[in-house]
This record gives sequence, structure tokens and C-alpha cells, in this order.
Amino acid sequence: MTMPILRPATRADLPAVLALLADEETVVDPATITVTEEYERAFAAIDADPRNEMLVLAAPDGTVLGCLQATYIPGLGKGGAERALIEAVRIRADRRGGGLGRVLMELATERARARGCALVQLTSNKRREDAHRFYSALGFTPTHEGFKLPL
Repeated sequence: MTMPILRPATRADLPAVLALLADEETVVDPATITVTEEYERAFAAIDADPRNEMLVLAAPDGTVLGCLQATYIPGLGKGGAERALIEAVRIRADRRGGGLGRVLMELATERARARGCALVQLTSNKRREDAHRFYSALGFTPTHEGFKLPL
């Protein structure tokens, strides 16, 4: 098996990324995704910001197998080092369970380490118990309680 690669998403990947974000139990065909002006604007903002990356895990043929967004946060804690916040982690439904999630997270963690980050953190919906077991198996520990306020 040829290893997939982790790379920054391009505009051409946007339908595949949106399909992954819509994909909970079944594969969503990127051809059915409508890329709205709002998605275009959001992707352009991520792409232009050196502290944000939409990353895709791609097969050698270019097929997008997974994605995540990494945001690099400067701070005064941890000796002034950045921390990486990972969100929107997805693997295609038909490719789950084969180790791609581990590859995606390990490559993203290594990318953060190479950037000089002292910490990788993430949030996960409390209902996603399988995801919590997965993150724990990767060495993440649930050290904080998260809160959100919809605006």
C-alpha cells in the first residue's frame, strides 16, 4: 500500500472537503456539493492566513481521503510557544477503520512539532465516544472541559 500524503488543501479540493464534513455515515459524492460564496470566502480566508491550514490526506491518485483544519495559536504559556488547535477531523466513511485516521493525526502532529508548537489540542463532540477512544489511543488526554456559545 502506498502511503497517502498530508498537504494543504487547494481550491480544487473544496468540494471533497465539504463532502467529508457532510459525511457522517455514508460517503457524500463531492460532485453533489454546492460550493457557495460563503464557503469560497471561508476557504480563501483560511488559505490566506499563515496561522490556519485546511489539510487533506490524499491518496497517490489525488483522491481526498481525509481532512482537518489546524490553527496555530500564539500564546504566553508554554514559554511563548505556539499551540496547534485541530478541528474538523474527518476520514471518508468507506475508508474508516483502516488506520487512515491515525496517519492523518500523526502527520498533523508532526507538522505542528516541526513548526515549533509545544502542544496539540482538539475538541470533540461529547457524543462521539468512538472518536474519544481514538484520540486517547493516540495519546491525547481529556484535561479540560470545553464550552461553546452559539452567536
